[in-house]
Amino acid sequence: MRNVGPLIARRNEEAAGALIGYLPVGFPTLDESVDAAVALVENGVDVLELGLPYSDPVMDGTVIQAATQQALANGFRLAHGFEAVRRVTERVDAPVLLMTYWNPVVQYGVDRFADDLAAAGGAGLITPDLIPDEAADWIAASERTGLDRVFLAAPTSTDARLSATIDASRGFVYAVSTMGITGARSDVDRAARALVERLTEAGSPASCVGVGISTAAQVAEVLEYAEGAIVGSALVKALADGGVDAVGALAAELARGTARR
Repeated sequence: MRNVGPLIARRNEEAAGALIGYLPVGFPTLDESVDAAVALVENGVDVLELGLPYSDPVMDGTVIQAATQQALANGFRLAHGFEAVRRVTERVDAPVLLMTYWNPVVQYGVDRFADDLAAAGGAGLITPDLIPDEAADWIAASERTGLDRVFLAAPTSTDARLSATIDASRGFVYAVSTMGITGARSDVDRAARALVERLTEAGSPASCVGVGISTAAQVAEVLEYAEGAIVGSALVKALADGGVDAVGALAAELARGTARR
């Protein structure tokens, strides 16, 4: 098992911070999604976030929705997520987090899900629609298995909610820089800096900013104040448009933003 927290801390010592890359499992095919994830790591991505396709992706923008819908149409099953984690971790030495809405975990069985993810070599879960107040089963299962648990914080979160999110998270807190759905934007929302400042003041050891990052310059901007930058839609679009080679090339370009200045 490869936990995220120590790697993020190391990347903040030796570089400007960590680069986290998202891709959906099963897009455009299962094999290509594994190859693409490996290409991200080989080109400078520090942590992988593999999304499990879901029929009601309320947080995802159009690029990711189209990719996950194709994966579902191709026959994606939850077991493919564990298979992808295993195959990726056999080829590259990087932590792999699954990003999943909570209902599939409940349907699969929380303890069974945790056991299978740990057995596959996964680092933990990002759960965008699960709040700490309702996460007792997952907190217990992740404590037992040693898996990381990444909860989301938003600019609208109260101070009490931020504290609860920090206390419940292990690995990092996912700071959503803009309200609404994901998708690459020309400017990263200024609210991200204020949110990370609030998280730091509340005691968060690591905050990573996602939603809206698509260039090396934006990665560098985020790493001026956060411990990690998360890129999703831009990578998915590169994979859709140009395949594994294109997504690897974009990862290499994005990784330039982690250089210490």
